[in-house]
Amino acid sequence: MEKGDTLFSIAWRYGLDFRQLASANSISAPYIIYPGQKIDIRNLPKTPVLATKSTVEKPSKPAVTKRSVAKPKSKISHKTPQRSSPASATDWMWPVNGRLIARFSTTKPVNKGIDIAGPLGESVLAAAAGTVVYAGRGLRGYGNLVIVKHNEIYLSAYAHTSRIVVSEQDVVKAGQKIAEIGSTGTDKVKLHFEIRKNGKPVDPLNHLPGKPG
Repeated sequence: MEKGDTLFSIAWRYGLDFRQLASANSISAPYIIYPGQKIDIRNLPKTPVLATKSTVEKPSKPAVTKRSVAKPKSKISHKTPQRSSPASATDWMWPVNGRLIARFSTTKPVNKGIDIAGPLGESVLAAAAGTVVYAGRGLRGYGNLVIVKHNEIYLSAYAHTSRIVVSEQDVVKAGQKIAEIGSTGTDKVKLHFEIRKNGKPVDPLNHLPGKPG
């Protein structure tokens, strides 16, 4: 664990489903972790998100524990969350009203989300209702970062902000101000916005309305 980590930021760093990480470590909702706590990430399916040096320890855990939670998650991911999820495609909104300057890409250069231009200090809004599960700058490459948990399937992230105006565990409404656009952790003023579905990055443009605003 790194200083300021939450279970959600660790899952985000390694491209994991937070539920799977919690189950593998016998952590129940609301998924609180403590300084010095050992978090097992071994044998969990990984899609590394950041090239960051981590001090997370990897104690042995029975492999059967991880397999027992993997099957139900594959079922959840195929149940068309757009119809049953409160953060479905029809509920998402643009976090800022600005020009799209970089799209989602799984090929080089990889982009786990989209980048939106905007003036320094402009309000960053929650793209859907949810709970703030991370607010800080402990993930390399993201600068000041806010992660919002919308439900058991979707999380969203708002990076490079100049100022964060919410705290962890705050419940936010769609369209509520959570931060301000900035350039922390990058070389230009912009918002980097990501959506994760079951821990994996997905193209935000497949969920957002046709244009900002």
